[in-house]
Amino acid sequence: MKLALVGDIGGTNARFALWKDQRLESIQVLATADHASPEEAIGVYLGGLGLAPGSIGAVCLSVAGPVGGDEFRFTNNHWRLSRKAFCQTLQVDELLLVNDFSAMALGMTRLQPGEFRVVCEGTAEPLRPAVVIGPGTGLGVGTLLDLGEGRWAALPGEGGHVDLPLSSPRETQLWQHIYSEIGHVSAETALSGGGLPRVYRAICAVDGHEPVLDTPEAITAAGLAGDPIALEVL
Repeated sequence: MKLALVGDIGGTNARFALWKDQRLESIQVLATADHASPEEAIGVYLGGLGLAPGSIGAVCLSVAGPVGGDEFRFTNNHWRLSRKAFCQTLQVDELLLVNDFSAMALGMTRLQPGEFRVVCEGTAEPLRPAVVIGPGTGLGVGTLLDLGEGRWAALPGEGGHVDLPLSSPRETQLWQHIYSEIGHVSAETALSGGGLPRVYRAICAVDGHEPVLDTPEAITAAGLAGDPIALEVL
């Protein structure tokens, strides 16, 4: 019996695992920048496990962007994919592409009470839509519908590309600086890993400070250490 491979491909990392006996095995993370295509990355992953093309019967990939048709272009990295060519190259019988935040939304239904943290107290209303939001290389947004009787449906969307909402004069000042840099300011141009340096530069420009941090990692570390500008960014 052939194995099945599952993967979650974002802008920076691609995570792969084998699906066997209702569980994930051999989970590995590869940098998308190190590989020319998803086929190459999966080939490297399989090779590390001593598996050759043809040993995998089906592949399911969670991908950032709208899915449909033969061609798929990844939103936040350089990869492109043809379903037909993918199956031929890796000798698989079936490829399923799922919008990443549809997959994320459905995954939320599997969480147990001890596996999440409440950040805003409230009472959930059953059978109402729920929204799943996740900042990463971009800003992912998904919608989860409770159909009752343990049935769920996920609605794909690209909510990270909506206009960034403003709620204060301070945010308007920062928005104006970001707009001067890039033009249209979507939610994910600020609320994402790549958005952290952008917001940091905006705060420095508005407040008259010389920017000294230039990466998401440096800004995050400085914020956690108490740096007031980096803390405002976060």
